[in-house]
Amino acid sequence: MSAGPAVGAVRRSALDDPPGELAGRPYLTETLTLLRSVRDHDYDTLAELCDDDFGIVDGDPAGAISVIRTRAEWERWFLDLFATLRRMEARTDSEVLRYDAVQHATMGFSALEFRQLLEVAGATATFDCVATIVWKRGPTGWREARWHVSVVSADIPEAMQPAA
Repeated sequence: MSAGPAVGAVRRSALDDPPGELAGRPYLTETLTLLRSVRDHDYDTLAELCDDDFGIVDGDPAGAISVIRTRAEWERWFLDLFATLRRMEARTDSEVLRYDAVQHATMGFSALEFRQLLEVAGATATFDCVATIVWKRGPTGWREARWHVSVVSADIPEAMQPAA
């Protein structure tokens, strides 16, 4: 059920070389994989890392908040998002600004501050976000069990305003 690759080749970004001071923090590898999967529009990797027990709360491309409670809603949301980004010939990326996490035997959480970038036709919008991620250990390792994100600020160039 692959959504296909992003427009153009996958590029290296800050997600591929995170700040050294973040090394060794719980779930950092998994968190970077989540963000890279969105950047690369890689549905399959994202789907493998995300559990379907608790759902997500996320913003959609128009800025509305979506509450997703089932795996079917989750799949539809991401497949629609990636299809929309492909139609727009958009590129996305993220930069981790701050990351903290607490890990217990079978569950834990992380707090992530990141800047989401959306590039369309040479214009780039930025969205500063704060996400809380609940992690659950399963038979195959740690998986995201709950994602909640808030957009703290946005800088959308005038040329992109009609699309927003």
